[in-house]
Amino acid sequence: MSRSEGIRAAELAQLRRLRLAALVEGVTLVVLVLVAVPAKHLFGLPAATKVIGPVHGLAFVAYAWMLLATVSGGSWRRGEILRLVVAAFVPFGALLSAGLLQRKEATLVAASRVQA
Repeated sequence: MSRSEGIRAAELAQLRRLRLAALVEGVTLVVLVLVAVPAKHLFGLPAATKVIGPVHGLAFVAYAWMLLATVSGGSWRRGEILRLVVAAFVPFGALLSAGLLQRKEATLVAASRVQA
């Protein structure tokens, strides 16, 4: 494996990790907003937010860390970075992020095949 192939493989792995982190962050946000908060206020179950809240917080921090690690490698437009950041604060926004990241993965894989 050449050096450039190794770099592309590392980029691809990083993109996949970021996509997974985006999905986990998005799912935990949806569970928090649509399940835990209503359970707390409608059914008097504050334990729901006490459990899901920190889980989502950890998922958010992991996503933010992965985002910084991924975009610091370069080849990211400001608009893409902004979209990934904003999507973290919007329920179901992670699905949009996952789509963008999947397209970036496909582009990277296609570029690898052309150069091979």
